Amino acid sequence: MSSNLDGLFPAPSLPPSHLSPQRYPGANLESLAALQDVLKDNHQRHHIFINETRFHNHMTHRAVAIYALGGSAAIIRDSYERDSRIHRAVIQSPKPITEENFVDHLGDENFYQAYVSFFSKQVSEKGSASVLEEFIFSEKYNLRKGRETNTQPEMLARFFSDLSHALIHVGYGVEFGLKGMFVEGLALAAVHRVHLRETYPPSLFAPSSTNTMEHIVNRLSSFALDTPASRNTPVVSKTSGVHAFDIAARILNDERFSRRASTDLFSNEFMEMFAENSSMVKEYAKQWTLDLNQPGEIERKMEEVVWLSSLVYGIGGLTASGFQADFFLMHQVTSSLFLPSLIAYLSPRAQVLLLRGYLHAVLTWLTTRGSPALNIKSFMTTTSVEPSVPITPASKTPLTTETTPTPNPFLPILQSAIAHPIDHLIKIQRTFAHFNTLYGTRSAGYFKGTELKDAELLDGSLFLRASLLTADHVGWVREGKEAAQFSFKGFFKSDK
Repeated sequence: MSSNLDGLFPAPSLPPSHLSPQRYPGANLESLAALQDVLKDNHQRHHIFINETRFHNHMTHRAVAIYALGGSAAIIRDSYERDSRIHRAVIQSPKPITEENFVDHLGDENFYQAYVSFFSKQVSEKGSASVLEEFIFSEKYNLRKGRETNTQPEMLARFFSDLSHALIHVGYGVEFGLKGMFVEGLALAAVHRVHLRETYPPSLFAPSSTNTMEHIVNRLSSFALDTPASRNTPVVSKTSGVHAFDIAARILNDERFSRRASTDLFSNEFMEMFAENSSMVKEYAKQWTLDLNQPGEIERKMEEVVWLSSLVYGIGGLTASGFQADFFLMHQVTSSLFLPSLIAYLSPRAQVLLLRGYLHAVLTWLTTRGSPALNIKSFMTTTSVEPSVPITPASKTPLTTETTPTPNPFLPILQSAIAHPIDHLIKIQRTFAHFNTLYGTRSAGYFKGTELKDAELLDGSLFLRASLLTADHVGWVREGKEAAQFSFKGFFKSDK
């Protein structure tokens, strides 16, 4: 356990990239103090898994999201107090983790605290960016010659394992300059299990002559960079090649993918279905083209997968019986929020690995949840861009009308999410709000030419529409409605 809590949890820094989420007004000294108290208390007192079933401790995710959206100190403290009632205490590790025994204890939750200490030391010596590059994206910590397949470190697979919670945790650390969350996230990846071996082939980890570790250390030696990695505006031009939508369309047309329901999400049947789908997805995901010789390719390909995860959740969730806010697909959306901040700290080679790993995760969960139909035309013509609950001024003003009573529909969405009892809501709504900021002005026709049926009908309102459907599903509690959980039902044959 590190004693340097102030160094691990300083005041949040500015976002690392112009493509990262920006902060909302409302932060003050009281909310900052509340956030730091929560982060430090959790770091000292709680394990990363809340129980023996290995459910994740993500109390701090909600706390940071509340702070980022300008929530008050009282809400930060109250939500943490409520969330922490069911959490497991810290487990002291049997022995320290070193570079020599690092691989030996991967997947063992009893060594979580030892991995936290190990990564804290690594970050203090090497800097966060080089540690991230080395321990998640290098060949050394993924595939080692001479080791049996089931003993390979495969840290990238662990990073995306279990709904990408390690990616999310590290992502908060990178986005807000919180080294404590950064090392906690890396330690979480280390104690995650690998559910499907050899997801990422050795060729992906081959070092590039133009992207050596020395280059990374020189460019990215500090955690809060003096200048962002890129100052380009979001790319609107397109290049030829295989689009992420093309891959999704091909998968949805492949009848081999299992659509049977598993009543127990932690059963052997479920894990077998997940592994089977993941293995088949791997063959499709390899078809996705990503050409670093094309200017703006990383930003362009990041946008592809951001749209994909949002439409899989939002459009895939619209069934004949109403909208189903799927718990698992929701995590794919939430994790996409951190792609811009992670990309800002990675070499081009690692950026490619990150995006390919993310695409594989989204498509695997798409198929494992039953391959929901993506009826774009129905979604774009039947869903609303206005809140379903009354949010109207006391009297009309010259700038409001009966058809547009809410000047900015995202403001009541976020206000409601900040105070909502369901902790995942604020995270997905912050994601939708941010990507509406980046891509909300995309017009119909932007995706013309992809293989996904009716993709040309999509426009930037996707993020608002999906956000409003989510708010309706879990309930506008602040506005007087009942709360409801995200759905675990899935989208199997009877639901289509």
